[in-house]
Amino acid sequence: MKEKVVVGMSGGVDSSVAAYLLKEQGYDVIGVTMQIWQEKDSQAAAQEGGCCGLSAVDDARRVAAQLDIPYYVMNFRAQFQEHVIDYFIQEYRLGRTPNPCIACNRYVKWEALLHRSLGIGADYIATGHYAQLVKLENNRYTLRQSASAKDQTYALYSLTQEQLAHTLFPIGDSPKDKVREIAKRAGLNVADKPDSQEICFVPDHDYAAFISRETKEAEATGNFVTADGTVLGKHQGITHYTVGQRKGLGLALGKPVFVTAIRPDTNEVVIGSNQDLMVTELTAETMNYMAVERLEPGRRITAKIRYSHQGEEGVLTDVSADGSKIRLRFDRPVRAVTPGQAVVLYEDGYVLGGGTIVS
Repeated sequence: MKEKVVVGMSGGVDSSVAAYLLKEQGYDVIGVTMQIWQEKDSQAAAQEGGCCGLSAVDDARRVAAQLDIPYYVMNFRAQFQEHVIDYFIQEYRLGRTPNPCIACNRYVKWEALLHRSLGIGADYIATGHYAQLVKLENNRYTLRQSASAKDQTYALYSLTQEQLAHTLFPIGDSPKDKVREIAKRAGLNVADKPDSQEICFVPDHDYAAFISRETKEAEATGNFVTADGTVLGKHQGITHYTVGQRKGLGLALGKPVFVTAIRPDTNEVVIGSNQDLMVTELTAETMNYMAVERLEPGRRITAKIRYSHQGEEGVLTDVSADGSKIRLRFDRPVRAVTPGQAVVLYEDGYVLGGGTIVS
């Protein structure tokens, strides 16, 4: 009997080629698009909807028809609201900068979709992510960085061992241009579709306005201050800012200045120089481990502090007794370490684990 795999189809070229390759490899393939747009969303927003909007459904359905595979739209509105939108709003209001794609991967694209898929008899779920799945000699699953320039292991660090055991990444190590070539050769009508760049539920990039609409609350203004508390001017509300930000501050100080910290308790946004953004240590919590069960102080690692970061070498200086919290020191200063973002730890290209930056 063929092994059954549910492919999360976003209507883009990556997931479409993933479905095509799995069918070519002999799997019993089912295509699924996750319905995450909320009933309160405007028709225009739902139509846009990034990787899971109505336009994505139309494209995914056409590809499924071309591949002659069953296709369904599954409702995950509640899970998306709780684990992505509510989390996104809460983090910004606490002065942190969240990564909603990581939360969506962990709780919606894997936890919710995998549970639903196993319930209908599937053996695996698959996506069009660029990451290599590896089972190590210690019988743990981990991810290895893709040779593709679009490596997405950073956004997948929080997946559990159970989730990885039921996951396939058919295009995991393929260059993007090769994926498009496969799509063209297969006659898929999304072969030249551009990649989605924005956060799917905030297509206009105005996060503060989105939060105000969702909460129906006007945000309180406060003070821009220096590290020692000197007031420099008024800010629009802390959800408008993130560590490292330079543009949109509205401060004329005669020199380039940046957001260096956000203080939600006093509703202050701290302003400083680029040099003030350079740090050599960070603390992270809610650690999830992949290649190892836990890490010990003294271990050397390579750490990425954001998706676009190339990574910096360092050493773990402290690990809590339960392994849930770590502190690491970089060999060289790193710019704009941002609370709320993830730090992902690598060794020889393999994901050791990762967690949420708190300081």
